[in-house]
Amino acid sequence: MAGEWRDAVLLPAGSEIPEDARADERERGRGFFARLRESLRRTREALAGELGASVIGRVDDGVFERIEEALIRADLGVPATARIVGQLEEEVALGRIEGREQLVARLRELIAQAARPDGSEARLDLRARPAVVMVVGVNGTGKTTTIGKLAAALRGDLGLRVLVAAADTYRAAAVEQLAAWAERADTEIVRGQPGQDPGSVAFDALEAAQARGVDVVLIDTAGRLHNRTPLMEELAKVGRVVSGKVAGAPHETLLVIDATTGQNGLRQASAFAQKTPVTGIVLTKLDGSAKGGVVVAIAQELGLPIKLVGVGEGIADLRPFDPEAFAAALVE
Repeated sequence: MAGEWRDAVLLPAGSEIPEDARADERERGRGFFARLRESLRRTREALAGELGASVIGRVDDGVFERIEEALIRADLGVPATARIVGQLEEEVALGRIEGREQLVARLRELIAQAARPDGSEARLDLRARPAVVMVVGVNGTGKTTTIGKLAAALRGDLGLRVLVAAADTYRAAAVEQLAAWAERADTEIVRGQPGQDPGSVAFDALEAAQARGVDVVLIDTAGRLHNRTPLMEELAKVGRVVSGKVAGAPHETLLVIDATTGQNGLRQASAFAQKTPVTGIVLTKLDGSAKGGVVVAIAQELGLPIKLVGVGEGIADLRPFDPEAFAAALVE
């Protein structure tokens, strides 16, 4: 099953999740895992073809070469692939793995381990009141849609009061899109005028949140600017504004990456992580991608946890990332 929201967030001590929300979430989680498995079908079939051809007979050097090729084609990246295949080779040599079933099971375990960096916090830190979450990423990755889905989940599955801030003021379509999602999610929204300073919109949103007793503020940010100010400089400015208004904010900075871009997505993540204090990744558009292994590449090469994954356009098509469920959906 995909991860459940109540296990994927840190809430203030004593917080209670409505029981009816728990039951509804379990059912949605089962449906999401089925969609996740279908979304990773192309990647899984490519791996299965190599594994099926490779492991019918004796496990030898040729088997490991074919597994290595399949993992690299799935975009796990060279460093992560080398570590996983090296571990398999060592365990086969020691007699700990015998035959195809054990090899496939161990491969699944190693992928799950690699998809979550050691020592990283995979849960969303929402203990502050209000908890402030900045969402960053280039245009076209599904950033605004992710905010709408996350707002719906936090409200519907956890019973939290959520406010969204439309701080991508350079793109009128983004503001309108976020307003539509806020209506669908039944959450509040603060929006400014076209071209208004994004920091001032974030400030106004936090003032409103404090006055209204809001639990979580989700801030949409620009993914591209129409002036000469560098994007990273603008994002840093918004960060300074929110930290000056709410102690410790932003409590989360989530970077949205489009899974279909494969290694290009990894380069995007690296560029943002160098300039912005990113706390986790949201991987969107797994639908039909043959590059699902980029989950592992990002986690391993950047040391950043994948916190959320999205498949489909439905309001419930965003869930906490579960590395075991991901590995099971990836490896037949």
